[in-house]
Amino acid sequence: MGCSQTAPSTLTDLERAARFLYLQRLAFGEKVRGQTLGVTMDGGRFNLSRLAPQLEEIHERVAGVVIENLPWRAFIERYDRPGTLFYLDPPYWGCEDDYGKAVFSREEFAEMADVLGRLQGRFIMSLNALQEVFETFSKFEIQEVDCSYSLQGQGRIKEVKEIIISNFRSYD
Repeated sequence: MGCSQTAPSTLTDLERAARFLYLQRLAFGEKVRGQTLGVTMDGGRFNLSRLAPQLEEIHERVAGVVIENLPWRAFIERYDRPGTLFYLDPPYWGCEDDYGKAVFSREEFAEMADVLGRLQGRFIMSLNALQEVFETFSKFEIQEVDCSYSLQGQGRIKEVKEIIISNFRSYD
């Protein structure tokens, strides 16, 4: 039975971490789910001899970190208080299924704007610069930024506009 056929429930935490790191490093565009075909001529970025040191570095970096697996609204409700800063990175408008089928719906953008409008803390969110996004989040601070995307090995750079949305001005 190959690595990907072994049920995750039979693995230790360390084995699951090693599997995830292996898949993430070898996946096209480092996208673990919903991969598309890609080829690189440099042999990939995974070096088995570096696995143990990489896992140790990751372990040290996340020591003391609490990782939650909650719907976005439940997470905000649990942690919202003055002094909290949330960074939100929902799927881009028009790409709602990118994080999984039916994980996030277009209707949730309006719900998110409503919830964020009542925050005690602060938030920063990035989204694509579409008219619908500007309209949905119009009551917040919106800053447009230029971004460049490239995929390894393709040599193409895509210039796009994104927006940073927040409930405070950057000079506050």
